[in-house]
Amino acid sequence: MRARNNKMTLMHYLCKVLANKLPELLDFWKDLSNLEHASKIQLRFLAEEMQAVSKGLEKIVQELSMSENDGSVSENFRKALKEFLCFAEGEVRSLASLYSGVGRNMDALILYFGEDPSRCPFEQVVSTLFNFVRMFKKAHEENCKQLEVEKRKAEKEAATEKPKINASEKEIEHSIHSQEEMGDGISGQCGMPIYKVDSGNSQVCSR
Repeated sequence: MRARNNKMTLMHYLCKVLANKLPELLDFWKDLSNLEHASKIQLRFLAEEMQAVSKGLEKIVQELSMSENDGSVSENFRKALKEFLCFAEGEVRSLASLYSGVGRNMDALILYFGEDPSRCPFEQVVSTLFNFVRMFKKAHEENCKQLEVEKRKAEKEAATEKPKINASEKEIEHSIHSQEEMGDGISGQCGMPIYKVDSGNSQVCSR
């Protein structure tokens, strides 16, 4: 959505309002530093990998159980397998717990944005949020650049107007000075004697 001048979008307006009223929210995206990585997660692949790990562990347990019938021939094998299982089972349980936690957090995130987890997949929510952050940052940067352009334009106009103002002030001062000189000249003329010649007699008249 763009304004009539095709320069300001709704996102530009949102950034402008936040900059004026809640500037501390302009860097909210810094709290979402892992959002780009999260947007690349595919839950389907995570589920497949988790299932593959669980099945792999089950096969190892079966191998250990079957080797019990081999007697002393498989003694070293069973020993190594048991040591591995002691470590692997704990790791798989921890991984399964993390996977369950991821699922709960994803559902909570979807609900937080007012969507239904059964209808709106996690990938869509995160992708939308990531695009919003990207567009928000871009709009804010463009707003800052526009403000800088307007500031430079105002400074340039002020620099252009200053000589004109100075010239006008000088003209006013010159006009006032000329009027003062003219007034002094008139005053001087009023004080000068004027001679009239009447029938050969000189008379002095003062104005």
